[in-house]
Amino acid sequence: MDKSTDGVQAIARLTPFYCHESCGQCTPCREGSRWLDLRMAHFVKGDASVTEIDQILEITKEMKGHTICALADAAAWPVQGLIRHFRPELESQLQGAKIGSHVHSNAKYRPEQTIATA
Repeated sequence: MDKSTDGVQAIARLTPFYCHESCGQCTPCREGSRWLDLRMAHFVKGDASVTEIDQILEITKEMKGHTICALADAAAWPVQGLIRHFRPELESQLQGAKIGSHVHSNAKYRPEQTIATA
């Protein structure tokens, strides 16, 4: 990758993999990876708000260290790194024009399921 690579799209390409690879045994991984996939797809499309950055960061914190294997940790790290190192760019992209639309999420949103936040 070089400096012309869109970091949001690059990280968003990773999240479907973790969502697919989750065995579903641990709730933080099963639900967290699905929500990361959904949220990152919204970030790429430009359908997200700046307030959702903190929400997705909180999801990653709840995933790390709360599962049997390290898949949830591995799913959380790229998103955390994106926010930690490129938050100003992410915010400006969300406030401006749409980022792109060629990253597709296979995760299904069900309105009866909500993200619990503290």
